[in-house]
Amino acid sequence: MNTSSLSFLHSAFPTSSSFPPSFSFVVEAHSTTRRQDRTARHTRIRKKRKFISFGAAGLTESFELVKHVEGTPERPRLSVFRSNKHLSVQVIDDTNMHTLASVSTMQKAVFEEFNYTAGPTVEVAKKVGEIIAKSCLEKGITKVAFDRGGYPYHGRVQALADAAREHGLEF
Repeated sequence: MNTSSLSFLHSAFPTSSSFPPSFSFVVEAHSTTRRQDRTARHTRIRKKRKFISFGAAGLTESFELVKHVEGTPERPRLSVFRSNKHLSVQVIDDTNMHTLASVSTMQKAVFEEFNYTAGPTVEVAKKVGEIIAKSCLEKGITKVAFDRGGYPYHGRVQALADAAREHGLEF
């Protein structure tokens, strides 16, 4: 073979002076901690967002259903947290940063009453709503601001809210 016909290979492979190639790997740590990530996510969930869309009708603005809910001493916030295994509700005064009442399926009284293994059902959510309403009425709380925590108003969240309304809480 002619060496001139193989000259294109010399440009494709490194010469002996630069072989083996040196790679520098830089590992960067996350700039935020897990707590900062959680706080940012919580703020993002509870904040009202504005969306601008370009449709057939032109430029339109729409708002997301999640809005910022604030609890006051006169009207505390009824905050709902649901997971696959448990359901938790708190009545919170955000100005004083104080939890006034709370009920959870992890509490012994609620857990023993319903023997469930697949997670809380709508019936369990109704019972939790009833218990939180009675607890609030005992403490003189009649009006609350309902904070669904970004969850859709459907199923367990709706059953909890309806049961709390039926037992005397005003949203």
